[in-house]
Amino acid sequence: MSNPFKTLLANKALPAGYPVGSWVMSASPLVAEAMGCAGFDWLLLDMEHTPIDLFGLVHVLQAIAGTQSVPVTRVPWNDTVMVKRVLDVGAQTLMFPFVQNAQEAQSAVAACKYTPEGVRGMAAMSRASRFGTTKDHFKVANASVSVIVQVETPQAMANIEEIANVAGVDSVFMGPGDLSGAMGHVGDLMHPEVVALMADGVRRCHRVGKPVGTVGGTPEAVATYRAAGFDYIACASDLGLMMRNCASVLSAIRAQDIQIHSQGY
Repeated sequence: MSNPFKTLLANKALPAGYPVGSWVMSASPLVAEAMGCAGFDWLLLDMEHTPIDLFGLVHVLQAIAGTQSVPVTRVPWNDTVMVKRVLDVGAQTLMFPFVQNAQEAQSAVAACKYTPEGVRGMAAMSRASRFGTTKDHFKVANASVSVIVQVETPQAMANIEEIANVAGVDSVFMGPGDLSGAMGHVGDLMHPEVVALMADGVRRCHRVGKPVGTVGGTPEAVATYRAAGFDYIACASDLGLMMRNCASVLSAIRAQDIQIHSQGY
């Protein structure tokens, strides 16, 4: 049983040449479905910083299922009980925030795998097993799950090879927001020192054979990260894109109104 995100990472025929994603922060299934219809290759369903709860996650997963987008679910924390519940409702690719070392990465992997590879609790009747209709679910489920660990501090970056090399970690994700803050560049995600450290992290992960992703707020930021060697990249979020467009439209309308009044109409 394959994992859709792993398959996506291996796809060399994508329109951009690599998987382009975005963040779902609105917690709205309708908006998530629209983002999928817009053509993003993958969408991050963020349970860490948004109102998405467990039942809300089910609705968003159901909405995206009818689109081409592959869902990635970021759990609130590296917590075995929460991970079990997120997997049971049908999430297959999980991102773990704030992983600092190899031991924490090992805990993340163990939470995602049934015995003998991990400690995931067994439930015969769940959305994950298509309500008991998946043949040999407990035997094939481990291969269907993908684990992404997120590094967000200089300490984690120092340990990145050990983290990436943990068995069962499929890819690494660098969080430029928290990383820039921890480096003393709060709010300056594209500071040269931050970008340079991230680029070095990409090289180190590639040396141990693991793909690396990140998120950029603009197409220009995405281009910078792609040039640094990142394998999959998200651009902004549903709310970010909406607010940016709202500001642009309002600015244009207000400028038109000022021009009309200045001409005496």
